Amino acid sequence: MDRFDVTVIGGGIIGAAVLDRLSRYDLKALLLEKCDDVASFTTRANSGIVHAGYDCEPGTLKAKYNVLGNPLVWKEAEELDVPHLKCGSLVVAGEDGIDGLEALAKKAEANGVEVRILDREQTLKIEPNVADRIAYSLYAPSAGVVSPYQMAIGYADRAVTNGAKIILEAPVTAICKRDGDYILSTPKGEFATKIVINCAGANGAFINDLVGAEHYETTYRRGDYFVLDSTERKNISTVIFPLPTAAGKGILVAPTADGNVIYGPTAIDTTDSEDVASTLDSLDSLRASVPLTYKRPAFNKCIRVYSGLRTLIGHDFVIGRSQKTENFVMAIGICSPGLTSAPAIADDVLALALDGLNANKKKEFVTVMPRHKRLKELSDDELEQLVAEDNRWGRIVCRCEKVTEAEVVAAIRSPLPATTVDAVKRRCRAGMGRCQGGFCGTRVMQILSRELGVPLTEVKKGLGANIARYRVKEVE
Repeated sequence: MDRFDVTVIGGGIIGAAVLDRLSRYDLKALLLEKCDDVASFTTRANSGIVHAGYDCEPGTLKAKYNVLGNPLVWKEAEELDVPHLKCGSLVVAGEDGIDGLEALAKKAEANGVEVRILDREQTLKIEPNVADRIAYSLYAPSAGVVSPYQMAIGYADRAVTNGAKIILEAPVTAICKRDGDYILSTPKGEFATKIVINCAGANGAFINDLVGAEHYETTYRRGDYFVLDSTERKNISTVIFPLPTAAGKGILVAPTADGNVIYGPTAIDTTDSEDVASTLDSLDSLRASVPLTYKRPAFNKCIRVYSGLRTLIGHDFVIGRSQKTENFVMAIGICSPGLTSAPAIADDVLALALDGLNANKKKEFVTVMPRHKRLKELSDDELEQLVAEDNRWGRIVCRCEKVTEAEVVAAIRSPLPATTVDAVKRRCRAGMGRCQGGFCGTRVMQILSRELGVPLTEVKKGLGANIARYRVKEVE
């Protein structure tokens, strides 16, 4: 049985960021993820908003980590070469909303966040396409967008590069204590570890119960989105929010870091930890809400709808050491603004894990990851040179997103390899464009088959789903 100093359970943005921090120390660090890739559940469906921190209740962990995390996200997105855009955000309101904006401004002041209340004329200079009813806005210049799944993958890649280990398709099914260690049972075997860090997201309370730590009642909130074609990107300049309510920050209109536009999310309470199926009613609510803040809704340009799940434990994050069992650290109940908070949460969780361990920081570790080569960003001369060195740069796999075979192969050979069609998609966007994989899907499957040395019938879409069941024609 392999033994580790620290084991992180859960490979979302929080778990990946924590493992990244641990990998900089002389420790044997492991991450166990139940899915076949990191960022496969809540993180993959995150809005990607880097929140400024004006709406968090002062004095809460959400406020603390949002404000600390915001500058760290921008810094680490650069280090990890993750798509990001510091475009600011607007909370918009009609004539009757000025009191709500002033209340947000007071929270911002208490949290140390720069904001400004703007009139309509000032708002239009930042975002010309706000709805005609909008009279005022709250502008936060430190907000923006980042690719949430690529951020988590970037942390995971850097952690592996620095010596950490990640085991996928390894849900933790049982935990016991033996000779001072925790023994974690998974379908991939048993693993002994001195310290467990629970970053299991929707399953966080379940992991706590397995180990005999604090029990938390958990609820969930589904959020549905429309994704619009990249042709709509020219019509939106910043992130547009309505005034927040008790259900959340409301239905936003925002650019994505990769060049699309999103509308959403809804806020549908559910007791099902796997409820990620969009409904006609929830999508209709998006259609009704978007025009209230944005005057150019373009639902006819939708290329995809999807849903994500937020996990709620009370009204704040749960971060700290268990008081009921030793060497067990919790980072659960991480809903919005969890993406923005992730690097700051990871710093504090690292400190909790290191307490009592005799571990020194490594003399050398990687902070700046190699730059990704992307066809869309190359000059003609750069592309010509790459094709001369590797003709795979001359073969387009994904027409919509302009992704080459060389980029797909690089994703498959990354520090945490992409082994499914969805994992390739999250790394290099092959399949995320207008046709949603209609053109490139089979080509990606063929490349995966070749690079992994498996038949096409064993290539998976993601989450264990096979695509090709059998051949309809036998070939030599």
